[in-house]
Amino acid sequence: MAAQQKQIVLLERKEEIPYRELPYNAEAEQVLLGSLLTNNELLNRIADFLNQEHFYEPVHKRIYEAISRYLERGLAATPVTLKTQFDKDEALSDIGGATYLTKLAGLSTGIINILDYARIIYDLALRRSLIEIGGDLVNDAYKDDETTSPATDQIEKVEHRLFSLASEGLSERAFQHLKTSLAEAITRAEFALKNQGGISGVPTGLLDLDKLLGGMHKSDLIIIAARPSMGKTALAINVALNAAEAFLKEQQHKKETETEPDFVEKEKNLPKSIGFFSLEMSAEQIASRLLSMKSGINSSNIRRGRLDKDKREFHKLVEANQELYQLPFFIDETPAISIAALRTRARRLKRKHNLGLLVVDYLQLIRGVGDAGKANRVQEVSEITQGLKAIAKELDIPVVALSQLSRQVETRDDKRPQLADLRESGTIEQDADVVMFIYREAYYVEREKPQESSEKFPAWQEKMEKINNVAEIMVAKHRNGPIGNVELFFDKFLTTFGNLDKGHGKF
Repeated sequence: MAAQQKQIVLLERKEEIPYRELPYNAEAEQVLLGSLLTNNELLNRIADFLNQEHFYEPVHKRIYEAISRYLERGLAATPVTLKTQFDKDEALSDIGGATYLTKLAGLSTGIINILDYARIIYDLALRRSLIEIGGDLVNDAYKDDETTSPATDQIEKVEHRLFSLASEGLSERAFQHLKTSLAEAITRAEFALKNQGGISGVPTGLLDLDKLLGGMHKSDLIIIAARPSMGKTALAINVALNAAEAFLKEQQHKKETETEPDFVEKEKNLPKSIGFFSLEMSAEQIASRLLSMKSGINSSNIRRGRLDKDKREFHKLVEANQELYQLPFFIDETPAISIAALRTRARRLKRKHNLGLLVVDYLQLIRGVGDAGKANRVQEVSEITQGLKAIAKELDIPVVALSQLSRQVETRDDKRPQLADLRESGTIEQDADVVMFIYREAYYVEREKPQESSEKFPAWQEKMEKINNVAEIMVAKHRNGPIGNVELFFDKFLTTFGNLDKGHGKF
């Protein structure tokens, strides 16, 4: 009896729960379909973002799909031409069969703004998708068995679905007239002309390199490759720091010259930002490197607290910290991140902080998606490089990715890197727009140091004096420009790169 009473109480509680119907607007769907049946040309205005899956009523989905298919074949889609297809449609039997098409056509006023109705249908479809994602999120979070994914994976999955939903129908690039592309090209050329350095892309801050590349251009995948201890990370941090400072100055200049009212969108007032994915070093180590570069104090001394009071090094450190604090520089230190998660976080940074340059340190530490990479590493790297290139194009930003070189460099007498030295070089070389290598001859000569009593020591010492602070950047591939080599100043104590005055050293 007690069990029976409990059951009755539960039934009563169920009746108290309000039933919520999925959001839809059948009338808007009917009016839109009726307008299309009356004037097929209207489909061209909405087909780029509205498809049959956005309709709620199944029969409306089939009618919209049929209209689209007829127009693709060059046929007219009217109640008469579609009658044969829908005469035996069971879903229409209760509402008059194929004559329902005629009723739909009768709803058209002839002066309808079809875009308004299409947007209503599209918005309601997005809401239904949000409800589905939310339901799946709750159900997955409640799961507690061997198939349960970690919470972090569930979050990344939901973020990916949400971004895909947000960009659905909006991110696809349609055909554009040549005049639009020409206008963009002329604008970029004009910008480069006004810029004294002739830079039309994001500046690296290294004059000779910017002169060769013209800066880092939007949608480009730029690979920086070298053997360990050559300074890949140092160069990447250098470039990112210089770009962040350039972004901040650009934004400050805009505020000084533009006269927009205070109520303009916040996004317009955001400076472009740097996204730095550090898969090997921690965010604290990156920050320490940045402090070292700005203050001129060895990062090892900063970590150990060995600051010279006479040289006011702590004061320099505080000043460097204040300058860096203002920069739009964001670091993600997640180890072994997947290319899907990296893409999701880059998109989020683009939305929230106007991402202008993405740096990845380094490519071989990124994971692919699924189990394909476990069996075929080349295939996984191909997926990663294609993913990075897709991010560059989708977000319209330059992406800088660091890469390791194979050990075969060490087996040659001439240790200058070549494209073939890239690990899994086929896919990296193919997908990259720019490939550049770092080569420091001093690294190898230093390891050949003879004894001071040797006859060879004076010659070795003289050579080291010439090459000790010289780094060579070899641009081996440049899809939209020339290749060549540039020399930079390298300070191994501060692990930083700078411009080189060949007559007097750094400047």
